[in-house]
Amino acid sequence: MEILKANNLTKIYGSERGEGSTKALNGISFSIDTGEFVGIMGPSGSGKTTLLNVLSGIDRLTSGKVTINNKLICEMSKKELALFRRREIGYIFQDFNLLDSLTLKENIMLPMILDKKPSDEIEKKAGELMKLFEIYNIANKYPYNISGGQQQRVAVSRALINDPSIIFADEPTGNLDSKSSKGIMECFEKMNRVLQSTILVVTHDVFAASFCNRIIFIKDGKIHSEIIKKGTRKEFLDSIFNSLAVLGGESYDI
Repeated sequence: MEILKANNLTKIYGSERGEGSTKALNGISFSIDTGEFVGIMGPSGSGKTTLLNVLSGIDRLTSGKVTINNKLICEMSKKELALFRRREIGYIFQDFNLLDSLTLKENIMLPMILDKKPSDEIEKKAGELMKLFEIYNIANKYPYNISGGQQQRVAVSRALINDPSIIFADEPTGNLDSKSSKGIMECFEKMNRVLQSTILVVTHDVFAASFCNRIIFIKDGKIHSEIIKKGTRKEFLDSIFNSLAVLGGESYDI
């Protein structure tokens, strides 16, 4: 089943016809099926973050259509979109975006609390996720008392608690050391394998990208190429390096 469909996405910053305008996205089209784990890669300025922002409804398109779970998000009002994003989209940020005044457990539970779900249902779901991602024993700590890797596990749990149709992740390992990065990508792998979560992740990190099942490469606001995982993760890692060499541009994190 098709969860996300992007049709001819264009995003222009500034006047559409002005000399100072910038075309960040230039006719991008692709789709993601239920249970896929897809990565977006490309040089700085290629349009990766803009793409994630318009797909998730954070930013508005200049033209084109985004459909998530058979619903056109570009036709929604601000209120409808806010409710849709809370219920249908999980978003994981590079800098965690946890609330320091809440415990880890309360941070995870927040989306369900805002949706006024029954308290026993909230407790059960939060407990299951904290056990799955091995943070149950630190549930009552605060974000400033734990490591970056643990904070990102909390952010992952929070993104999942409402059983969203799709998870968007923006450079989820960008602020982590190599050991924590590996742990977080193993969490993503577990989300995809155990929970059948549909995931779209933007990353510069080649090692992180190797956990995905498909990589879409973009350059200058357009899709340049894509590859699908075949064989081992090490073989996929090599394929990603080869594709980036063809793509050109900056160096990438390993």
